[in-house]
Amino acid sequence: MKSFLRAVGLASALVAASTAAQASTNFASYLKCRHTTLTDFPGTIVEAAVATPELSTLVSLVSAAGLVDALNGPGPLTVFAPTNDAFGKVPAPLLGLIGGSNELLTQVLTYHVSAGTADPRRSLIPTQVKTLQGQTLYVGYDQDGASVNQSVAACKGVKTRNGTVWLIDSVLLPQFK
Repeated sequence: MKSFLRAVGLASALVAASTAAQASTNFASYLKCRHTTLTDFPGTIVEAAVATPELSTLVSLVSAAGLVDALNGPGPLTVFAPTNDAFGKVPAPLLGLIGGSNELLTQVLTYHVSAGTADPRRSLIPTQVKTLQGQTLYVGYDQDGASVNQSVAACKGVKTRNGTVWLIDSVLLPQFK
């Protein structure tokens, strides 16, 4: 019986040590990500997106929706920019539906933009960010890193003349009413 209790005690201690080590690693990752400096880009959000090959799908959709002027405005704006790979994860019928309706496309794209400055690296507790579309995103840092809703955000954003761009690994979808 004593051997069994020792084994249980040892297993509990190992689990606790493992959990503490994981928490320490996550916190170290958080600090590293939080202190990553932004890349400076001398142009606007749209010009930065055009200069980024990984955002060519987003650039095409922004243009199709007629949002270029809005994203070239004075700002500051924060754009959570889905990469080409993110758009590749969206089922083709859904992407076709969204792309086939300027109203739906505008809702989806403006759901990725907020007025002001939002930094997913800065909070261990999810922070609410109101989008230009009118709904709320949750921005913060979790076990997967910097995040926007359930999407992983790159730790290194791009600071432009009129705002900040954060690359994300999935397309965010608002609640459609």
